[in-house]
Amino acid sequence: QVQLVESGGGLVMAGDSLRLSCEASGRTLRWDGLGWFRQAPGKEREFVAAITASGDNTYYADSVKGRFTISRDNGKNTVYLQMNSLRPEDTAVYNCAASTTAYWTFIGAYTLPTKYAYWGQGTQVTVSS
Repeated sequence: QVQLVESGGGLVMAGDSLRLSCEASGRTLRWDGLGWFRQAPGKEREFVAAITASGDNTYYADSVKGRFTISRDNGKNTVYLQMNSLRPEDTAVYNCAASTTAYWTFIGAYTLPTKYAYWGQGTQVTVSS
């Protein structure tokens, strides 16, 4: 059984930083493209960041570009999301997700939840002003 477990969320002040982790069990993530999504109350789930299996390519939503960094440690079967300069509008439940392909075959595919096969339960990030 494949499980993705996020951790690292919490309540912070605007301008603070958090580092989210997502560790997998039951499946090696080494060959998977990985992503982070978020969902705020009353809003649709939105793409945040993605990374290819090799780690050579990363992709970000415009709203987080320059502030968030996605990375992976295949030895630990873990993907990370470093979030700096947090804003109140970053408040959401953050989910990690794993595709079953090493990369995405068309531009923007990594933004589509349907391109991911496995999902974590999420971790809450709350940014207070």
